[in-house]
Amino acid sequence: MIKDRVKDSIDVTTEAKIKNSVEATGFRDAMSLLTTAVNVITTKGNSGVHGFTASAVCSVTDTPPTLLVCMNQASRSHAHFVDNKVLSVNVLSAQHEPLSNAFASQLSIEERFNHGSWTELVTGAPILEDALVSFDCDIEQVQQVGTHSIFMCRVVAIRQNEQSESLVYFNRAYHQVGQIGQVDIA
Repeated sequence: MIKDRVKDSIDVTTEAKIKNSVEATGFRDAMSLLTTAVNVITTKGNSGVHGFTASAVCSVTDTPPTLLVCMNQASRSHAHFVDNKVLSVNVLSAQHEPLSNAFASQLSIEERFNHGSWTELVTGAPILEDALVSFDCDIEQVQQVGTHSIFMCRVVAIRQNEQSESLVYFNRAYHQVGQIGQVDIA
Protein backbone atom coordinates (compact mmCIF):
# COMPACT_ATOMS: atom_id res chain seq x y z
CA MET A 1 0.00 0.00 0.00
CA ILE A 2 2.78 2.45 0.90
CA LYS A 3 4.68 1.39 -2.23
CA ASP A 4 1.61 2.22 -4.35
CA ARG A 5 1.34 5.71 -2.79
CA VAL A 6 5.05 6.38 -3.40
CA LYS A 7 4.73 5.14 -6.98
CA ASP A 8 1.64 7.36 -7.54
CA SER A 9 3.53 10.34 -6.05
CA ILE A 10 6.49 9.76 -8.39
CA ASP A 11 4.17 9.48 -11.41
CA VAL A 12 2.45 12.79 -10.53
CA THR A 13 5.82 14.51 -10.03
CA THR A 14 7.12 13.25 -13.39
CA GLU A 15 3.91 14.40 -15.11
CA ALA A 16 4.23 17.86 -13.56
CA LYS A 17 7.81 18.17 -14.78
CA ILE A 18 6.81 17.25 -18.32
CA LYS A 19 3.91 19.71 -18.33
CA ASN A 20 6.08 22.49 -16.90
CA SER A 21 9.07 22.06 -19.22
CA VAL A 22 10.58 25.39 -20.22
CA GLU A 23 10.69 26.36 -23.88
CA ALA A 24 13.77 28.22 -25.18
CA THR A 25 11.72 31.28 -26.18
CA GLY A 26 10.09 31.53 -22.77
CA PHE A 27 13.46 31.15 -21.09
CA ARG A 28 15.00 33.93 -23.23
CA ASP A 29 12.02 36.20 -22.51
CA ALA A 30 12.38 35.61 -18.78
CA MET A 31 16.17 36.14 -18.87
CA SER A 32 15.68 39.49 -20.63
CA LEU A 33 14.34 40.72 -17.28
CA LEU A 34 17.63 39.96 -15.54
CA THR A 35 19.61 43.21 -15.50
CA THR A 36 23.22 42.63 -16.53
CA ALA A 37 26.35 44.69 -17.02
CA VAL A 38 27.41 45.15 -20.65
CA ASN A 39 30.96 43.99 -21.42
CA VAL A 40 33.28 43.80 -24.40
CA ILE A 41 35.31 40.61 -24.20
CA THR A 42 38.61 40.66 -26.12
CA THR A 43 41.48 38.29 -26.87
CA LYS A 44 44.85 38.47 -28.60
CA GLY A 45 47.39 35.77 -29.35
CA ASN A 46 48.58 33.39 -32.06
CA SER A 47 45.01 33.18 -33.34
CA GLY A 48 44.75 36.96 -33.74
CA VAL A 49 42.77 39.76 -32.12
CA HIS A 50 39.04 39.27 -31.60
CA GLY A 51 36.21 40.63 -29.50
CA PHE A 52 32.48 40.46 -28.84
CA THR A 53 29.80 42.03 -26.64
CA ALA A 54 28.62 39.91 -23.72
CA SER A 55 26.35 40.15 -20.73
CA ALA A 56 26.98 36.61 -19.44
CA VAL A 57 29.90 37.39 -17.11
CA CYS A 58 29.96 36.47 -13.44
CA SER A 59 32.30 36.44 -10.46
CA VAL A 60 33.12 32.91 -9.29
CA THR A 61 35.46 33.45 -6.33
CA ASP A 62 37.97 35.95 -4.98
CA THR A 63 40.43 33.27 -3.83
CA PRO A 64 41.89 32.90 -6.39
CA PRO A 65 40.24 35.79 -8.29
CA THR A 66 38.16 33.98 -10.92
CA LEU A 67 35.30 34.92 -13.18
CA LEU A 68 33.35 33.15 -15.87
CA VAL A 69 32.40 34.27 -19.36
CA CYS A 70 29.80 32.50 -21.52
CA MET A 71 30.17 32.49 -25.31
CA ASN A 72 28.09 30.95 -28.08
CA GLN A 73 30.08 28.15 -29.73
CA ALA A 74 28.72 29.23 -33.14
CA SER A 75 30.34 32.68 -32.78
CA ARG A 76 32.91 33.47 -35.46
CA SER A 77 35.38 34.37 -32.68
CA HIS A 78 34.86 31.30 -30.49
CA ALA A 79 37.82 29.25 -31.77
CA HIS A 80 40.14 32.25 -31.41
CA PHE A 81 39.34 32.62 -27.69
CA VAL A 82 39.90 28.89 -27.16
CA ASP A 83 43.21 28.98 -29.08
CA ASN A 84 44.55 32.19 -27.48
CA LYS A 85 43.73 31.04 -23.92
CA VAL A 86 43.54 34.66 -22.68
CA LEU A 87 40.82 37.28 -22.56
CA SER A 88 39.94 40.60 -21.01
CA VAL A 89 36.54 41.62 -19.71
CA ASN A 90 35.98 45.34 -20.32
CA VAL A 91 32.98 46.54 -18.29
CA LEU A 92 31.36 49.36 -20.24
CA SER A 93 30.39 52.71 -18.80
CA ALA A 94 27.35 54.73 -19.82
CA GLN A 95 28.95 56.42 -22.85
CA HIS A 96 29.94 53.09 -24.49
CA GLU A 97 26.63 52.11 -26.10
CA PRO A 98 28.01 52.68 -29.65
CA LEU A 99 31.06 50.53 -28.79
CA SER A 100 28.80 47.76 -27.50
CA ASN A 101 26.77 47.87 -30.70
CA ALA A 102 29.94 47.73 -32.83
CA PHE A 103 31.20 44.60 -31.06
CA ALA A 104 27.74 42.98 -31.33
CA SER A 105 27.51 43.69 -35.07
CA GLN A 106 28.77 42.06 -38.25
CA LEU A 107 31.58 44.64 -38.54
CA SER A 108 35.03 43.25 -39.28
CA ILE A 109 37.41 42.84 -36.36
CA GLU A 110 39.45 45.84 -37.57
CA GLU A 111 36.33 48.03 -37.72
CA ARG A 112 35.29 46.95 -34.23
CA PHE A 113 38.62 47.90 -32.70
CA ASN A 114 38.53 51.30 -34.46
CA HIS A 115 35.90 52.16 -31.84
CA GLY A 116 37.66 53.11 -28.63
CA SER A 117 41.28 53.42 -27.49
CA TRP A 118 43.03 50.21 -26.50
CA THR A 119 46.01 49.21 -24.38
CA GLU A 120 47.30 45.99 -22.79
CA LEU A 121 48.07 44.71 -19.32
CA VAL A 122 49.65 41.30 -18.55
CA THR A 123 48.16 38.83 -21.07
CA GLY A 124 48.19 41.07 -24.14
CA ALA A 125 44.40 40.91 -24.57
CA PRO A 126 43.10 44.38 -25.53
CA ILE A 127 42.03 46.59 -22.62
CA LEU A 128 39.61 49.45 -23.30
CA GLU A 129 41.36 52.52 -21.87
CA ASP A 130 38.20 54.19 -20.55
CA ALA A 131 36.30 51.08 -19.45
CA LEU A 132 34.62 51.26 -16.06
CA VAL A 133 36.88 48.36 -15.06
CA SER A 134 38.88 45.78 -17.03
CA PHE A 135 39.81 42.28 -15.91
CA ASP A 136 42.81 40.72 -17.68
CA CYS A 137 42.55 36.92 -17.53
CA ASP A 138 44.06 33.56 -18.39
CA ILE A 139 41.43 31.05 -19.53
CA GLU A 140 42.03 28.07 -17.24
CA GLN A 141 39.10 25.86 -18.20
CA VAL A 142 36.49 25.62 -20.94
CA GLN A 143 33.23 23.76 -20.33
CA GLN A 144 30.63 23.15 -22.99
CA VAL A 145 26.98 23.44 -21.96
CA GLY A 146 24.37 23.24 -24.70
CA THR A 147 25.12 25.87 -27.34
CA HIS A 148 27.65 27.78 -25.22
CA SER A 149 31.13 27.48 -23.76
CA ILE A 150 31.85 28.65 -20.24
CA PHE A 151 35.34 30.08 -19.89
CA MET A 152 36.68 29.85 -16.33
CA CYS A 153 39.12 32.75 -16.13
CA ARG A 154 41.84 33.50 -13.59
CA VAL A 155 42.16 37.26 -13.17
CA VAL A 156 45.82 38.29 -13.43
CA ALA A 157 45.41 42.08 -13.55
CA ILE A 158 42.70 44.70 -13.01
CA ARG A 159 42.46 48.27 -14.27
CA GLN A 160 39.82 50.58 -12.80
CA ASN A 161 38.71 54.04 -13.92
CA GLU A 162 36.81 56.86 -12.26
CA GLN A 163 33.58 56.45 -14.27
CA SER A 164 30.44 56.77 -12.17
CA GLU A 165 27.76 55.25 -14.42
CA SER A 166 27.58 51.74 -15.84
CA LEU A 167 25.91 50.55 -19.03
CA VAL A 168 23.44 47.75 -18.34
CA TYR A 169 21.04 45.69 -20.44
CA PHE A 170 17.47 45.09 -19.26
CA ASN A 171 14.36 44.02 -21.19
CA ARG A 172 16.29 44.05 -24.50
CA ALA A 173 17.39 47.69 -24.12
CA TYR A 174 20.36 49.63 -22.77
CA HIS A 175 20.05 51.60 -19.54
CA GLN A 176 22.44 53.57 -17.35
CA VAL A 177 22.90 53.05 -13.63
CA GLY A 178 25.12 54.87 -11.22
CA GLN A 179 25.43 56.34 -7.78
CA ILE A 180 24.56 60.04 -7.96
CA GLY A 181 24.68 60.56 -4.22
CA GLN A 182 24.94 58.46 -1.11
CA VAL A 183 21.75 56.75 -0.07
CA ASP A 184 21.17 56.16 3.66
CA ILE A 185 19.40 52.93 4.45
CA ALA A 186 17.57 52.85 7.75
